[in-house]
Amino acid sequence: MTVRSVEAIPVSYPEPNDHARHRSVCLVRIQTEEGAVGWGECCAYFPEASRAAKALVEGLAPLVIGQDEVQTERIWHALREHSWWYGTGAGIASLAISGIDIALWDLKGKVLGRSVLDLLGGPVHDRMPAVASVHATRSSIGAMVEEFQGYLADGMQGIKIGFGKKGEAHLGFDHDRDVEFVRRVREGIGPKRLMIDLGVRNFWDVPTAIRRARAFEPFAVHWLEEPLGHDDPEGYRALRAATSLRLAYGEREWNHRGVQRIVESGTVDVVGLDPGRIEGITGFRKAAELCALHRRQANAHNFSTAIVSAASQALSFASPACRELELQPVYGPAQADLVDRPVWHTDGWVHRPEGPGLGIAVNEDLVNRARLDR
Repeated sequence: MTVRSVEAIPVSYPEPNDHARHRSVCLVRIQTEEGAVGWGECCAYFPEASRAAKALVEGLAPLVIGQDEVQTERIWHALREHSWWYGTGAGIASLAISGIDIALWDLKGKVLGRSVLDLLGGPVHDRMPAVASVHATRSSIGAMVEEFQGYLADGMQGIKIGFGKKGEAHLGFDHDRDVEFVRRVREGIGPKRLMIDLGVRNFWDVPTAIRRARAFEPFAVHWLEEPLGHDDPEGYRALRAATSLRLAYGEREWNHRGVQRIVESGTVDVVGLDPGRIEGITGFRKAAELCALHRRQANAHNFSTAIVSAASQALSFASPACRELELQPVYGPAQADLVDRPVWHTDGWVHRPEGPGLGIAVNEDLVNRARLDR
Protein backbone atom coordinates (compact mmCIF):
# COMPACT_ATOMS: atom_id res chain seq x y z
CA MET A 1 0.00 0.00 0.00
CA THR A 2 1.09 3.60 -0.51
CA VAL A 3 0.29 6.95 1.06
CA ARG A 4 -2.06 9.07 -1.04
CA SER A 5 -2.51 12.19 1.07
CA VAL A 6 -1.19 14.02 4.13
CA GLU A 7 -3.47 16.66 5.63
CA ALA A 8 -2.57 19.07 8.42
CA ILE A 9 -5.52 20.39 10.46
CA PRO A 10 -4.92 23.08 13.10
CA VAL A 11 -7.69 22.98 15.68
CA SER A 12 -8.67 24.84 18.85
CA TYR A 13 -10.47 23.40 21.86
CA PRO A 14 -11.39 24.36 25.44
CA GLU A 15 -9.25 22.63 28.07
CA PRO A 16 -11.10 22.26 31.39
CA ASN A 17 -7.90 21.24 33.18
CA ASP A 18 -6.17 24.49 32.22
CA HIS A 19 -8.53 27.27 33.36
CA ALA A 20 -10.89 26.40 30.46
CA ARG A 21 -8.64 28.34 28.10
CA HIS A 22 -8.55 27.39 24.45
CA ARG A 23 -5.58 25.31 23.41
CA SER A 24 -4.47 24.65 19.86
CA VAL A 25 -2.84 21.64 18.29
CA CYS A 26 -2.30 20.56 14.70
CA LEU A 27 -3.81 17.19 13.84
CA VAL A 28 -2.43 15.14 10.98
CA ARG A 29 -4.57 12.88 8.81
CA ILE A 30 -2.79 10.45 6.48
CA GLN A 31 -4.69 8.28 3.99
CA THR A 32 -3.57 5.45 1.74
CA GLU A 33 -4.59 4.82 -1.85
CA GLU A 34 -6.93 2.11 -0.55
CA GLY A 35 -8.65 4.49 1.91
CA ALA A 36 -7.09 3.51 5.26
CA VAL A 37 -6.62 6.52 7.56
CA GLY A 38 -4.19 7.23 10.38
CA TRP A 39 -4.23 10.16 12.80
CA GLY A 40 -1.46 12.04 14.57
CA GLU A 41 -0.97 15.21 16.58
CA CYS A 42 1.56 18.03 16.71
CA CYS A 43 1.36 19.16 20.35
CA ALA A 44 1.74 22.90 19.66
CA TYR A 45 -0.63 24.42 22.29
CA PHE A 46 -0.64 27.91 20.74
CA PRO A 47 -2.53 28.94 17.57
CA GLU A 48 0.52 30.46 15.89
CA ALA A 49 2.54 27.30 16.54
CA SER A 50 -0.31 25.12 15.24
CA ARG A 51 -0.46 27.13 12.02
CA ALA A 52 3.33 26.93 11.69
CA ALA A 53 3.19 23.16 12.22
CA LYS A 54 0.54 22.96 9.50
CA ALA A 55 2.88 24.73 7.06
CA LEU A 56 5.75 22.36 7.87
CA VAL A 57 3.58 19.23 7.68
CA GLU A 58 2.40 20.36 4.25
CA GLY A 59 6.01 21.07 3.25
CA LEU A 60 7.12 17.63 4.42
CA ALA A 61 4.17 15.84 2.84
CA PRO A 62 5.91 15.10 -0.51
CA LEU A 63 8.42 12.98 1.42
CA VAL A 64 5.55 10.83 2.69
CA ILE A 65 3.16 10.68 -0.26
CA GLY A 66 3.84 7.64 -2.43
CA GLN A 67 5.75 5.85 0.33
CA ASP A 68 4.92 2.52 1.94
CA GLU A 69 3.23 3.56 5.18
CA VAL A 70 4.62 0.62 7.17
CA GLN A 71 8.18 1.88 6.71
CA THR A 72 7.92 4.32 9.60
CA GLU A 73 11.63 4.34 10.51
CA ARG A 74 12.67 5.08 6.93
CA ILE A 75 10.20 7.94 6.59
CA TRP A 76 11.12 9.33 10.03
CA HIS A 77 14.79 9.61 9.03
CA ALA A 78 13.86 11.23 5.72
CA LEU A 79 11.80 13.87 7.53
CA ARG A 80 14.62 14.67 9.95
CA GLU A 81 17.22 14.89 7.21
CA HIS A 82 15.02 17.20 5.12
CA SER A 83 14.69 19.65 8.02
CA TRP A 84 18.46 20.03 8.39
CA TRP A 85 18.37 23.83 8.09
CA TYR A 86 15.22 24.63 10.07
CA GLY A 87 15.32 22.09 12.85
CA THR A 88 16.98 18.72 12.27
CA GLY A 89 14.46 17.44 14.74
CA ALA A 90 13.96 20.52 16.90
CA GLY A 91 11.49 23.37 17.31
CA ILE A 92 8.42 23.41 15.07
CA ALA A 93 10.13 20.83 12.85
CA SER A 94 9.94 18.37 15.75
CA LEU A 95 6.23 19.05 16.18
CA ALA A 96 5.58 18.46 12.47
CA ILE A 97 7.59 15.23 12.45
CA SER A 98 5.72 14.11 15.58
CA GLY A 99 2.30 14.51 14.00
CA ILE A 100 3.29 12.71 10.82
CA ASP A 101 5.03 9.88 12.67
CA ILE A 102 2.12 9.21 15.06
CA ALA A 103 -0.30 9.13 12.12
CA LEU A 104 1.94 6.70 10.24
CA TRP A 105 2.15 4.32 13.22
CA ASP A 106 -1.64 4.46 13.60
CA LEU A 107 -1.99 3.80 9.89
CA LYS A 108 0.57 0.98 9.92
CA GLY A 109 -1.31 -0.78 12.71
CA LYS A 110 -4.62 -0.48 10.89
CA VAL A 111 -3.17 -1.76 7.63
CA LEU A 112 -1.47 -4.72 9.33
CA GLY A 113 -4.37 -5.41 11.68
CA ARG A 114 -2.21 -5.06 14.78
CA SER A 115 -2.09 -2.58 17.63
CA VAL A 116 0.70 -0.01 17.88
CA LEU A 117 1.60 -1.72 21.16
CA ASP A 118 2.13 -4.99 19.30
CA LEU A 119 4.22 -3.22 16.65
CA LEU A 120 6.38 -1.74 19.43
CA GLY A 121 7.15 -5.27 20.60
CA GLY A 122 4.28 -5.89 22.98
CA PRO A 123 3.57 -4.97 26.59
CA VAL A 124 6.17 -5.12 29.34
CA HIS A 125 3.54 -4.14 31.93
CA ASP A 126 0.28 -5.92 32.73
CA ARG A 127 -1.35 -2.69 33.86
CA MET A 128 -0.34 0.88 34.58
CA PRO A 129 -1.12 3.01 37.67
CA ALA A 130 -3.27 6.04 36.76
CA VAL A 131 -2.42 9.39 38.31
CA ALA A 132 -4.27 12.68 37.91
CA SER A 133 -2.49 15.65 36.33
CA VAL A 134 -3.94 18.97 37.50
CA HIS A 135 -3.21 22.64 38.09
CA ALA A 136 -3.67 24.38 41.43
CA THR A 137 -5.87 27.42 40.87
CA ARG A 138 -7.79 28.49 43.99
CA SER A 139 -6.85 30.92 46.73
CA SER A 140 -7.99 28.57 49.51
CA ILE A 141 -5.70 25.64 50.25
CA GLY A 142 -8.59 23.81 51.88
CA ALA A 143 -10.74 24.20 48.76
CA MET A 144 -7.92 22.88 46.60
CA VAL A 145 -7.41 19.86 48.84
CA GLU A 146 -11.13 19.04 48.58
CA GLU A 147 -10.92 19.37 44.81
CA PHE A 148 -7.95 17.00 44.64
CA GLN A 149 -9.67 14.49 46.92
CA GLY A 150 -12.58 14.49 44.47
CA TYR A 151 -10.27 13.73 41.56
CA LEU A 152 -8.89 10.72 43.43
CA ALA A 153 -12.23 9.42 44.66
CA ASP A 154 -12.68 6.98 41.77
CA GLY A 155 -9.39 5.21 42.48
CA MET A 156 -6.61 7.13 40.79
CA GLN A 157 -3.38 6.29 42.59
CA GLY A 158 -1.81 9.71 42.80
CA ILE A 159 -1.84 13.29 41.67
CA LYS A 160 0.63 15.62 39.98
CA ILE A 161 -0.09 19.23 40.87
CA GLY A 162 1.19 22.07 38.76
CA PHE A 163 1.66 25.24 40.77
CA GLY A 164 -0.31 26.97 38.07
CA LYS A 165 0.08 29.37 35.19
CA LYS A 166 -3.06 31.29 36.10
CA GLY A 167 -5.55 31.42 38.95
CA GLU A 168 -5.32 32.53 42.56
CA ALA A 169 -3.31 29.72 44.16
CA HIS A 170 -0.15 31.86 44.47
CA LEU A 171 2.10 28.84 44.82
CA GLY A 172 5.81 28.79 44.15
CA PHE A 173 6.41 32.28 45.55
CA ASP A 174 6.17 32.02 49.34
CA HIS A 175 8.06 29.31 51.23
CA ASP A 176 5.64 28.97 54.12
CA ARG A 177 2.55 28.82 51.88
CA ASP A 178 4.19 26.22 49.63
CA VAL A 179 5.10 24.00 52.57
CA GLU A 180 1.66 24.37 54.14
CA PHE A 181 0.10 23.46 50.80
CA VAL A 182 2.18 20.30 50.40
CA ARG A 183 1.56 19.30 54.03
CA ARG A 184 -2.20 19.70 53.75
CA VAL A 185 -2.40 17.92 50.40
CA ARG A 186 -0.44 14.99 51.86
CA GLU A 187 -2.80 14.87 54.83
CA GLY A 188 -5.79 15.03 52.48
CA ILE A 189 -4.78 12.31 50.02
CA GLY A 190 -3.11 9.91 52.45
CA PRO A 191 -0.44 7.58 51.05
CA LYS A 192 -1.25 8.17 47.38
CA ARG A 193 1.51 9.47 45.11
CA LEU A 194 2.08 13.21 45.18
CA MET A 195 4.11 14.99 42.51
CA ILE A 196 4.79 18.72 42.53
CA ASP A 197 5.38 20.56 39.24
CA LEU A 198 6.60 24.14 39.51
CA GLY A 199 5.41 24.82 35.95
CA VAL A 200 6.24 27.97 34.00
CA ARG A 201 4.86 30.82 36.09
CA ASN A 202 8.17 31.24 37.88
CA PHE A 203 11.42 29.35 38.46
CA TRP A 204 13.43 29.11 41.65
CA ASP A 205 17.10 29.85 41.93
CA VAL A 206 19.25 27.04 43.34
CA PRO A 207 19.20 28.10 47.02
CA THR A 208 15.41 28.53 46.92
CA ALA A 209 14.96 25.15 45.23
CA ILE A 210 17.17 23.44 47.81
CA ARG A 211 15.26 25.01 50.70
CA ARG A 212 11.86 24.04 49.24
CA ALA A 213 12.95 20.52 48.34
CA ARG A 214 14.28 19.87 51.82
CA ALA A 215 11.08 21.22 53.34
CA PHE A 216 9.01 18.91 51.09
CA GLU A 217 11.01 15.79 51.97
CA PRO A 218 8.97 14.84 55.10
CA PHE A 219 5.80 14.68 52.97
CA ALA A 220 6.94 11.87 50.66
CA VAL A 221 6.82 13.85 47.43
CA HIS A 222 7.12 11.30 44.62
CA TRP A 223 9.04 13.76 42.47
CA LEU A 224 9.67 17.50 42.09
CA GLU A 225 9.27 18.67 38.50
CA GLU A 226 11.08 21.53 36.76
CA PRO A 227 11.99 23.47 39.92
CA LEU A 228 14.83 25.10 37.95
CA GLY A 229 13.10 25.20 34.58
CA HIS A 230 13.94 22.93 31.69
CA ASP A 231 17.64 23.59 31.05
CA ASP A 232 19.97 24.21 33.99
CA PRO A 233 22.27 21.19 34.33
CA GLU A 234 24.64 22.85 36.77
CA GLY A 235 21.77 23.99 38.97
CA TYR A 236 20.15 20.57 38.87
CA ARG A 237 23.45 18.95 39.77
CA ALA A 238 23.66 21.10 42.89
CA LEU A 239 20.01 20.48 43.77
CA ARG A 240 20.26 16.75 43.29
CA ALA A 241 23.23 16.63 45.65
CA ALA A 242 21.29 18.53 48.31
CA THR A 243 17.96 16.65 48.44
CA SER A 244 16.63 13.13 48.56
CA LEU A 245 13.65 14.06 46.34
CA ARG A 246 13.63 12.69 42.83
CA LEU A 247 13.89 15.43 40.20
CA ALA A 248 11.89 15.48 36.98
CA TYR A 249 12.27 17.46 33.79
CA GLY A 250 12.72 16.87 30.07
CA GLU A 251 9.25 17.30 28.56
CA ARG A 252 10.50 20.31 26.60
CA GLU A 253 13.27 18.39 24.88
CA TRP A 254 12.72 18.11 21.14
CA ASN A 255 14.38 14.77 20.39
CA HIS A 256 16.09 11.74 21.87
CA ARG A 257 19.50 13.42 21.63
CA GLY A 258 18.28 16.12 24.00
CA VAL A 259 17.08 13.43 26.37
CA GLN A 260 20.44 11.70 26.10
CA ARG A 261 22.17 14.95 27.07
CA ILE A 262 20.18 15.47 30.26
CA VAL A 263 20.22 11.80 31.27
CA GLU A 264 23.99 11.56 30.87
CA SER A 265 24.40 14.76 32.92
CA GLY A 266 23.24 12.75 35.95
CA THR A 267 20.81 15.50 36.98
CA VAL A 268 17.41 13.94 36.28
CA ASP A 269 15.52 10.99 37.75
CA VAL A 270 12.23 11.19 35.85
CA VAL A 271 12.22 12.31 32.22
CA GLY A 272 9.03 13.75 30.76
CA LEU A 273 8.40 12.72 27.16
CA ASP A 274 5.62 13.96 24.87
CA PRO A 275 5.00 11.94 21.70
CA GLY A 276 3.41 15.01 20.11
CA ARG A 277 6.64 16.95 20.57
CA ILE A 278 9.61 14.56 20.66
CA GLU A 279 9.38 13.36 17.04
CA GLY A 280 6.43 11.08 17.51
CA ILE A 281 6.22 7.46 18.51
CA THR A 282 9.59 6.74 16.91
CA GLY A 283 11.28 9.57 18.82
CA PHE A 284 9.59 8.69 22.12
CA ARG A 285 10.66 5.07 21.81
CA LYS A 286 14.29 6.04 21.22
CA ALA A 287 14.23 8.42 24.19
CA ALA A 288 12.54 5.89 26.47
CA GLU A 289 15.16 3.28 25.55
CA LEU A 290 17.87 5.72 26.64
CA CYS A 291 16.06 6.23 29.94
CA ALA A 292 15.83 2.49 30.50
CA LEU A 293 19.51 2.03 29.64
CA HIS A 294 20.48 4.62 32.27
CA ARG A 295 17.96 3.33 34.83
CA ARG A 296 15.89 6.51 34.74
CA GLN A 297 12.12 6.67 34.74
CA ALA A 298 10.36 7.93 31.62
CA ASN A 299 6.95 9.52 31.99
CA ALA A 300 4.54 10.43 29.22
CA HIS A 301 3.54 14.10 29.27
CA ASN A 302 -0.05 13.25 28.47
CA PHE A 303 -1.84 16.60 28.53
CA SER A 304 -3.45 17.35 25.16
CA THR A 305 -5.91 15.41 22.99
CA ALA A 306 -7.07 11.81 22.98
CA ILE A 307 -4.72 11.07 20.08
CA VAL A 308 -1.60 11.81 22.14
CA SER A 309 -3.25 9.95 25.04
CA ALA A 310 -3.61 6.82 22.91
CA ALA A 311 0.00 7.10 21.74
CA SER A 312 1.16 7.68 25.34
CA GLN A 313 -0.74 4.61 26.51
CA ALA A 314 0.82 2.32 23.90
CA LEU A 315 4.32 3.71 24.45
CA SER A 316 4.07 3.49 28.24
CA PHE A 317 3.00 -0.14 28.14
CA ALA A 318 5.84 -0.94 25.73
CA SER A 319 8.61 0.72 27.77
CA PRO A 320 10.17 -0.71 30.94
CA ALA A 321 11.18 2.86 31.87
CA CYS A 322 7.53 3.98 32.22
CA ARG A 323 5.85 3.29 35.55
CA GLU A 324 2.61 5.30 35.62
CA LEU A 325 0.33 7.16 33.24
CA GLU A 326 -0.90 10.68 33.89
CA LEU A 327 -4.54 11.37 32.99
CA GLN A 328 -6.47 14.61 32.96
CA PRO A 329 -9.14 14.13 35.64
CA VAL A 330 -11.77 16.14 33.74
CA TYR A 331 -12.29 15.34 30.08
CA GLY A 332 -13.32 18.08 27.66
CA PRO A 333 -14.23 17.63 23.99
CA ALA A 334 -10.63 16.98 22.91
CA GLN A 335 -10.64 13.86 25.07
CA ALA A 336 -14.23 12.74 25.61
CA ASP A 337 -15.65 13.53 22.17
CA LEU A 338 -12.73 13.42 19.75
CA VAL A 339 -12.45 9.62 19.75
CA ASP A 340 -14.73 6.70 20.41
CA ARG A 341 -12.58 5.15 23.17
CA PRO A 342 -10.70 7.72 25.26
CA VAL A 343 -7.98 6.33 27.50
CA TRP A 344 -9.26 5.97 31.06
CA HIS A 345 -8.71 3.83 34.11
CA THR A 346 -10.60 1.21 36.12
CA ASP A 347 -10.15 1.46 39.88
CA GLY A 348 -6.91 3.34 39.41
CA TRP A 349 -5.42 1.09 36.73
CA VAL A 350 -5.00 1.78 33.02
CA HIS A 351 -5.23 -1.40 30.96
CA ARG A 352 -3.62 -2.29 27.67
CA PRO A 353 -4.95 -0.66 24.49
CA GLU A 354 -7.03 -2.79 22.19
CA GLY A 355 -7.75 -2.69 18.48
CA PRO A 356 -5.59 -2.01 15.41
CA GLY A 357 -3.37 1.06 15.27
CA LEU A 358 -3.94 3.38 18.20
CA GLY A 359 -7.26 1.65 18.86
CA ILE A 360 -9.33 4.79 18.34
CA ALA A 361 -11.74 6.15 15.74
CA VAL A 362 -11.63 9.94 15.31
CA ASN A 363 -14.78 12.05 15.12
CA GLU A 364 -14.04 13.93 11.89
CA ASP A 365 -17.14 16.12 12.19
CA LEU A 366 -15.83 17.45 15.49
CA VAL A 367 -12.40 18.01 13.95
CA ASN A 368 -13.89 20.03 11.11
CA ARG A 369 -15.93 22.18 13.50
CA ALA A 370 -12.79 22.93 15.56
CA ARG A 371 -10.57 23.94 12.62
CA LEU A 372 -8.59 27.16 12.91
CA ASP A 373 -8.26 27.48 9.13
CA ARG A 374 -11.94 27.39 8.19
